[in-house]
Amino acid sequence: MGTAGHGTADTIAAITTRTRALRLHRPWDGGVTHNHLVVTRVTTASGAVGTGFAWTPRVGVGAVRALLEEDCPAALVGRAPDPGPRWAELTAHLADAGAGGLAAMATAAVDIALWDLAARAAGRSLVGLIGARRDRVAAYGSGVNLDYDLPDLLEQVRGWLAAGHRAVKVKVGSPDLDRDVERVAEVRRVLGPRRLLMLDANQRWDLPAAARALRALERFDPHWIEEPLPAEDLAAHAELRRRTAVPFAIGENLRTPRAFAAALAAGVCDIAQPNAVRVGGITPFLRIAVLAADHSVPVAPHLLPELSTQLALCVPRAAMVEDIDRASLAALGALAAPSGVQIADGWAEAETGPGHGLDFGAET
Repeated sequence: MGTAGHGTADTIAAITTRTRALRLHRPWDGGVTHNHLVVTRVTTASGAVGTGFAWTPRVGVGAVRALLEEDCPAALVGRAPDPGPRWAELTAHLADAGAGGLAAMATAAVDIALWDLAARAAGRSLVGLIGARRDRVAAYGSGVNLDYDLPDLLEQVRGWLAAGHRAVKVKVGSPDLDRDVERVAEVRRVLGPRRLLMLDANQRWDLPAAARALRALERFDPHWIEEPLPAEDLAAHAELRRRTAVPFAIGENLRTPRAFAAALAAGVCDIAQPNAVRVGGITPFLRIAVLAADHSVPVAPHLLPELSTQLALCVPRAAMVEDIDRASLAALGALAAPSGVQIADGWAEAETGPGHGLDFGAET
């Protein structure tokens, strides 16, 4: 893994933040109509600039911005722009706001900006700075589709296949289990026996419901079941593990390296799914990836494909990245220029030039 050090006496001079509401092309389950973006720029005394961001689909954008504007500068201004030390200090500085959650999202915006700044200072891409382990990583088609009727769901799946995906993920967790069974059966029919089918329950089940559902769905050969239970209920996951052989993919709602360490130690995380923003940035994401590798567990980053692809190219063990249907940063119109990340024919690649390549446009 590369170093993020600058080798200079440059220091952080200022942090600026702005927010944007990005309208989804189609509302997500539960009536989510927008994704909210917090764009943060860190400027050094020499005039160098790094860009970071935080993201939330529902609530918290104003609170994250307030933390960045009111609380983060005291832990950053005048200090060297090195991601590792600044992440640790900022995490400690924001500890009174709680571990994970809003504090981690604010920390992520700064941490991503500092990694971008470090890569630019070195004249390297983010992937080149961290250290590439592969040239490409598999991608899968994914959508927030539990409320789609069956024809719409199958149309979405066929669209992913037409785009070259060999793996897809669909939502389960309907109030009526028979509805899930019918939908998964039809999706498997469209996919055929060789393509991968992943299921995502989004924490909708309790233990008895999860056990019943997986007994009914196992015959469709799910590659994994994502979030079958409330994310931090490791005891329930352990009991469910005794009742099913379907691998568990968890992590989008685990917010700290310590939470991942506990899930890995409990043997209930077969595929780790950290979200770089929710865990506090690139620095903890990479630590989580090493923890996962120590348990022979691959990483399948959650959402944010423009950043997740770059990180997946660098981690010790990578599974797949999520090609979220019309809800990437580019598809939502958040980027002023192409990022350099491309997903085609079931593979994701990155060629960004210096930094992470995420250009959110001029400040307004």
